[in-house]
Amino acid sequence: MSLNGTYENELAFQADRRRATVEFIKIVSDLWYDKSIELVIFRNQLIDKNVSEILNLHEYAGAFVGKPISIFDSVEIAQAIKQLDIPPAKLDIGKLTYEYHLEDQKYGNAMAFVSDKLKGASKYESIKPKDVILYGFGRIGRLVARELMTKTGKGSQMRLRAIVTRGKIDQSALDKRASLLRNDSVHGDFSGTVITDLKNSALIINGTTVNIISANNPEDIDYTKYGIKDALVIDNTGVFRDKEALTRHLSSKGVDKVLLTAPGKGVPNIVHGVNHLEYDPDKVHVFSAASCTTNAITPVLKAVEDTLGVKHGHIETIHAYTNDQNLVDNYHDKYRRGRAAGLNMVITETGAGSAVTKALPSMYGKLTSNAIRVPVPNGSLAILNLELEKETTLEGINGILKKYALEGHLVEQIKYEMSDELVSSDIVGVSAPAIYDSKATIVRADGKNAILYIWYDNEYGYSHQVIRLAKYISKVRRYTYY
Repeated sequence: MSLNGTYENELAFQADRRRATVEFIKIVSDLWYDKSIELVIFRNQLIDKNVSEILNLHEYAGAFVGKPISIFDSVEIAQAIKQLDIPPAKLDIGKLTYEYHLEDQKYGNAMAFVSDKLKGASKYESIKPKDVILYGFGRIGRLVARELMTKTGKGSQMRLRAIVTRGKIDQSALDKRASLLRNDSVHGDFSGTVITDLKNSALIINGTTVNIISANNPEDIDYTKYGIKDALVIDNTGVFRDKEALTRHLSSKGVDKVLLTAPGKGVPNIVHGVNHLEYDPDKVHVFSAASCTTNAITPVLKAVEDTLGVKHGHIETIHAYTNDQNLVDNYHDKYRRGRAAGLNMVITETGAGSAVTKALPSMYGKLTSNAIRVPVPNGSLAILNLELEKETTLEGINGILKKYALEGHLVEQIKYEMSDELVSSDIVGVSAPAIYDSKATIVRADGKNAILYIWYDNEYGYSHQVIRLAKYISKVRRYTYY
């Protein structure tokens, strides 16, 4: 065949791939909006993705499992899922497609395969939706709001009903809140609509009313006046940090659960995927989602501790600057944080080493930690220098982390990254709280020391951990297959 003929064939194949991807996007949307079934591909979101993004995710999936994952196969599996009568669910079509190829001799067609793999869904009962209140509307609050509103679907899980702020609610205040939700210098524009409604003191987000409530004290609010009942309050203010203060939310009419988006005192500190099942939401009413760094390092530490054992280690976090630092040199309660955040690397303390033990008690007394704030607005890196109980190799420890990223209880928490070119801006917008850089790992010649590099989007990845924990607390977790 001539070179020109080869090129024409390539063009035809690419056109077929893109047409198949358009069909796939329609099925993904139909499943989500008609049946509350969310498809992902190795935990990467597919809702609201365009053709090129979905094809790129298929390339990643193929590299991850070492076997091509074709969009044509995904369409076939997705069509079979669409024909099933199953409750709201979250299904990893990458994993399903991979397994279908491994077991294609066992099943006559995709429908038979999918029916067998997803038969466990029939045991799941219907979900009672949960009202959600965001108390505070800063960086984490706005990202949680974006995600909740983007993923509302039929409203069968979590419903954002109100946002509590301080100060007078007038047109200027609403306009500013709306603008901050629409536009984000790090994460880009919100893929939805935000309209102000001064008459009702509300934002209309994607056509849905979210009440804006002004209050100085949690106990002053009667949420039932807004039709809100048995709600979960997600406290993003950073003001209330201990059980006594957080319990004040439960004095508000219409609230039955509280979740703090920071480390808490006297309340369970949870890293979802690691220790959330240790606390029954029917018996516990106040929770903490710990810190972004704790959520980044704990899943990886658990994987290493469970397989190789950790004698002791040191954690150094290279963290994006935060609003706690000064923009220019000025007085600050803490040493060094008063120096200009955009111009300096700043050594500071972190409680991540001790915080890990609240979720992973076996690490008690084994870790030291410190932090360096650096001049980037988002995207951080934790370096774990670990002395191991058992000997390993570079291939061995990479294999362990890849297995944990592919199957088990930490697949939402650990993303296995294979790129030689990864830098901090590349991980902005990744929903996993821990991104394991397999190409940066170092193992000492005797196999008893390993240095692991864990990237994390300290805003977006952490916000998704907050939402995962919120769903568990609210008892709206769907049937999952991944």
